Amino acid sequence: MRTCPWKCVVLLLAAVFTLSALIYGHYDLDFIYSDGRVIQQRLLTVTDSSLPLYKESGEATTAPPEDERVTPCTLRQTVQRDPLLQQRFNFSVPVLQWPGHSSIGEWQRLQLRPPPYGWKGLPWDVVNSTLALLSDPRSGRLFERVGPRPCVRCAVVGNGGILRGSGQGGAIDAHHYVFRVNGAVTKGFEEDVGTKTSFYGFTTNTMKNSLISYRTAGFLRVPQGQGIRYIFIPSDMRDYRMLAAAIRGAPVTSGEDRGDLPSTYFGQNPSVHQFKLLHPDFITYVKDRFLKSPLLRMMYGHLYMPSTGALMLMTALHSCDQVSAYGFITDNYKDFSDHYFDMVKKPLVFYANHDMQMESRLWEQLHTRKVLWLYKRPSEE
Repeated sequence: MRTCPWKCVVLLLAAVFTLSALIYGHYDLDFIYSDGRVIQQRLLTVTDSSLPLYKESGEATTAPPEDERVTPCTLRQTVQRDPLLQQRFNFSVPVLQWPGHSSIGEWQRLQLRPPPYGWKGLPWDVVNSTLALLSDPRSGRLFERVGPRPCVRCAVVGNGGILRGSGQGGAIDAHHYVFRVNGAVTKGFEEDVGTKTSFYGFTTNTMKNSLISYRTAGFLRVPQGQGIRYIFIPSDMRDYRMLAAAIRGAPVTSGEDRGDLPSTYFGQNPSVHQFKLLHPDFITYVKDRFLKSPLLRMMYGHLYMPSTGALMLMTALHSCDQVSAYGFITDNYKDFSDHYFDMVKKPLVFYANHDMQMESRLWEQLHTRKVLWLYKRPSEE
């Protein structure tokens, strides 16, 4: 009987190692999201040593130059090289809705899940007529890839107090596209948060609440301009009605926002292609694959959804080649105010409809695995 040569043994060991990485890697990711720091440390030790780690120091970190941030350029290739990440990322899930999704089959499927994860409880005529208005070919894409640009670099800017005094405005504006959310105050804070806005993400509820809550901080209106695209998060019927009215250039005709003039929020005569609508399947995918919080099993679990900032960051990760996250929660969030525009330091408040601590662990994991770059800085004195 012939014995297996040494090459056979090496190949067998390699196969066993790969299979183990797939099995146990999936196990680790399943449990890190429901069991916090201890398992997170276990996950973070499994890194690909061939990928360069980000350099950290005692000083505030600055986004590395484009050619040093991720190797290779596109984060999708980074995901493909990591068995653990492959278990979570699925780039075939549609990020945005467009008229092609308006069909009886889609209606029958998505009406089984309530918003934002589906269309349950929403009138078919409202959903169908709203999607029909997204008729511009660009409605189903965040941006067009024009010319030989090798890497599309995006910055997603949260409103965290870590940005106050950060001096990151120039670095943020240097990205090709900049995402902002909710109370996106820039006037008076240009040095720290920049001035550029490419995408503004919101639900109708968070947008209107931000205009009320942060008025004294300088958030007097939603970012406006022909170069700005508005990403609606379909949290309930209000978002479909507001979007339809905005495209038509007419007042909202029914519901809680009846009589509202969309031009108040989005300016006069915006183009159809400026409006985007997240797909319920994408929101479901983000929740199930990345942010399946224990809050879902609690009393107010029906209210749970990923935060606006989380959904915009995940949107960028599924659309751009390189992504930087600014103003998101880090380990030392208690040392900073809730928002960068707070005049008096305020503690971060956690609500039952979001799991912000779980989100912060996810950003740290993705930063460590070189999928995104997370802005951090030492605690304030």
